[in-house]
Amino acid sequence: MTEFRTLAPGVLVSAQINADDIAAAAAIGVTHVVNNRPDGEEYGQPDAADIETVARAAGLAYHHAPIPGFPDAEALQTVGAVLDAAKPDDIILMHCKSGMRSTAAWAMARRARGIDADELRAAAAAAGYDLSRLPL
Repeated sequence: MTEFRTLAPGVLVSAQINADDIAAAAAIGVTHVVNNRPDGEEYGQPDAADIETVARAAGLAYHHAPIPGFPDAEALQTVGAVLDAAKPDDIILMHCKSGMRSTAAWAMARRARGIDADELRAAAAAAGYDLSRLPL
């Protein structure tokens, strides 16, 4: 199973997930899956449509905001909208190949809402992601 790391209350991040990970996520209360991985990035990765089917079958909301490199405005808009719309008891699971792009998108979306850059970098570091070079 893929490890889910906490970025903030109600926000988890992970590397690429599969159907078993969706079941595990649902079991711990995840309510939204945000897939930041573009289709076809690597041989053998699950397609976004397949992850969406499994997530929706498990009762989870699904959002695809692919980030092929640096998070662009469209991906940040989607990520920001999901984060902003979250209810207090929602748990959002964001994922990409390693979790780094998802972490960067989370931090950039939160920074756009006024969260302190050092606070975001510290939270990312606590989850194992180095955002020291990310312009926040």
